[in-house]
Amino acid sequence: MITFKPLFTLFLVVFTAISTYFITTKNLEKNESEVLIISEESWNGTPIPAYPEGKPKISILKITIPPGSSLPKHIHPVINAGVLLKGELFVEDEFGNQLQMKAGDPIIEVVNTVHYGVNHGDVPAEIIVFYAGTEGMTITKVLDKN
Repeated sequence: MITFKPLFTLFLVVFTAISTYFITTKNLEKNESEVLIISEESWNGTPIPAYPEGKPKISILKITIPPGSSLPKHIHPVINAGVLLKGELFVEDEFGNQLQMKAGDPIIEVVNTVHYGVNHGDVPAEIIVFYAGTEGMTITKVLDKN
């Protein structure tokens, strides 16, 4: 009489081994880390200042700039950095330094330097910005609304 128990057991062992291999391989392929930027200077070449004294406060903002519109002239009294997720963004500081960003580009922003941004593209520009300030500190001071 032929029994299927040994054959069934062998099938289960092989199936389990193959499944474990594919599950493990799939998870290993997903984990990835990429350095976008490391610097001691902001995008215009000025040194990043020391962190302010006081109780630390981190703020993360998603800023959307519609096509053809601009951010007003402003300053950041705190260290900040971001990544442009979508679209394009042109940035210019008070000294005439310019930066043209496209989706995926990182930026280490200028601190206490007047600057503005313009979206010359056809889609909204979306940027995530991380601000490293202290409790009670303003992260952005708008200088003019035009």
